[in-house]
Amino acid sequence: MKYVSLIALPLMMVAAQPVMAKGCIRGAAVGAVGGHMVGKGHAVMGAAAGCAVAHHHYAKKAKQAAAKKHG
Repeated sequence: MKYVSLIALPLMMVAAQPVMAKGCIRGAAVGAVGGHMVGKGHAVMGAAAGCAVAHHHYAKKAKQAAAKKHG
């Protein structure tokens, strides 16, 4: 499980756009706390998952805002 996080986290960091960094940091913080509460060693995976979910959420909001602006 540790090896998955060692691969997934750098890939997510490369894929994250600078504009969405604030959402990623927020999601990573929440995910790390949640993972820590689940059990030992799950904080890193929680942070990675939180970053991905928050990045997706903020990207979707940005697309909707762009569509309203142009439409």
